[in-house]
Amino acid sequence: MSTERIADRTTFAYWVPNVSGGLVTSDIEQRTSWDYDYNVKLARTAENNGFEYALSQVRYEASYGAEFQHESTSFSLALLLATERLKVIAAVHPGLWQPAVLAKLGATADQLSGGRFAVNVVSGWFKDEFTHMGEPWLEHDERYRRSAEFLQVLRKIWTEDDVDFRGDFYRIHDFTLKPKPANTPERPNPELFQGGNSTAAIANGGRYADWYFSNGKDYDGITAQIDELRDVARAHKREVKVGLNGFVIARDTEKEARDTLREIVEKANRPAVEGFRAAVKHAGSSTSDKKGMWSDSTFEDLVQYNDGFRTQLIGTPEQVAHRIVEYRRRGVDLILAGFLHFQEEVEYFGEKVLPLVREIEASESTVELATV
Repeated sequence: MSTERIADRTTFAYWVPNVSGGLVTSDIEQRTSWDYDYNVKLARTAENNGFEYALSQVRYEASYGAEFQHESTSFSLALLLATERLKVIAAVHPGLWQPAVLAKLGATADQLSGGRFAVNVVSGWFKDEFTHMGEPWLEHDERYRRSAEFLQVLRKIWTEDDVDFRGDFYRIHDFTLKPKPANTPERPNPELFQGGNSTAAIANGGRYADWYFSNGKDYDGITAQIDELRDVARAHKREVKVGLNGFVIARDTEKEARDTLREIVEKANRPAVEGFRAAVKHAGSSTSDKKGMWSDSTFEDLVQYNDGFRTQLIGTPEQVAHRIVEYRRRGVDLILAGFLHFQEEVEYFGEKVLPLVREIEASESTVELATV
């Protein structure tokens, strides 16, 4: 078990359902909508039920159960302006964004929201989204080299004047952005998240990001990933926080929760899941060391397209809370939660699960203080 730098408390984020089809590729009934009004109500519900972050997804082309999508940065700004405390993370693709242009948009969004804008850098897995727009498609490790430069340029533009950067993908000359984001000593720039499971993603996270997002993992899987991430960060005299994806099915009984999971998988939209599987099957195998996103995902894993079932946040509120705390003990700072019926289940989570998490964390803190 990794025990280095355990967070005092778990932070919670939720996936913004700004794409159709919810968070599972299944024909099960989903009382979740991708429209603006639903998402505004959900964002306000989330910030009043203990959620501090929301992650706005990015898809550009109708595909694999996500036929309709709202663009992530504009939708993030809309949610920021409709809420008071929620921090909204916009997922973006290097290669489809010029970093200085995104830096300008981000600074404006951050100023308008009082310092609540953040970015998740997604290096890209969906080849057709690039090639259908006439953009070049790079091999896996090259995409992450580009993302490394993208992260560096964003941070420099947000925190420095007269920026010069001479990379293989981006060249910035004597560039000054004003106004800067609403930077503070506690948060010197809008938070930068790096997602992925590969060695290249971990290297980027450890060297350049503030946060590292992992796909769904069990205890052993996330512990190994955190240890590797911290080795990279330590070598560069940095500290990086960790977010873990998990699909939450919390019900009054374990049987209800397991039955819901079973129904989701049994009613999976098989053509859509198989289409997604075909699109991502090379994501892990195309890396230099054959490690990466979806490299060992089963059909069931891909019904929740970020392996969220693997985190096993499934059961009674007590079971889910204890599992969340176990992830925290292994170095996870944030749980990125997906749900079947977002509005009602976010409320249930805030009422039934989160208080139990806080209770366990408080009791552990008391024991630690007593032993000092």
